[in-house]
This record gives sequence, C-alpha cells and structure tokens, in this order.
Amino acid sequence: MILLSRLNGTQIALNADLIERAEATPDTVLTLVDGTKHVVAESVEEVIDRVRNYRASVLVAANQLEESGGQSRATLRALPSPAGHFLATACLVPATAVLWMLAGLSAD
Repeated sequence: MILLSRLNGTQIALNADLIERAEATPDTVLTLVDGTKHVVAESVEEVIDRVRNYRASVLVAANQLEESGGQSRATLRALPSPAGHFLATACLVPATAVLWMLAGLSAD
C-alpha cells in the first residue's frame, strides 16, 4: 500500500499493485485495474517514487525474513500519521503468509 493525498487533503492508501496507469491532466489521475479512478495531489513522478519505495521495502523485508530462516513471529507496529490517524507500518509474518507494508516506512 502507498499513502497518497486527495486534493482536499485527506489521505488515501492505495494498493500499488492495482495501479494500471497514472496521468497528469494536470491533476494526477490514477486508474486502477478495475477502472476506478482516484485524483491525488502528488505528481506522477512522486507516485512512481512511492511505488518504487514500496516495492523495494517489500524486497528488503523478504530478504530479512529469508535470512532469519522464516522464524520471525508476526509483528505489527502503528505510528500516527500527520493527520492523527494510526497507520500500520509493518507486518512481518512467516514465509507462507502475506507481508504488508506501507511505502517509505521502516520495517525495523
């Protein structure tokens, strides 16, 4: 998931794997694979950077899990966002389960 801002300032978390395309029209419009469109305040370049950071963080966490022999217990940590909401920053689980992370946040 990547954290983005709507034009009115509210935050939205989008599944980066479901973004089909990003267009600058001049506002940034993200189209998901199901056709849903989201208009966000970030530029297309910033969205690309967040997706890249998210995917890199998943690879780093997977590598850490592999190095630990898959013995990690599930952990979940929450940090307040600037808007005062709490966001899950990492959930590392055994290799057979799912790994969820938000872009740009540490997996430590």
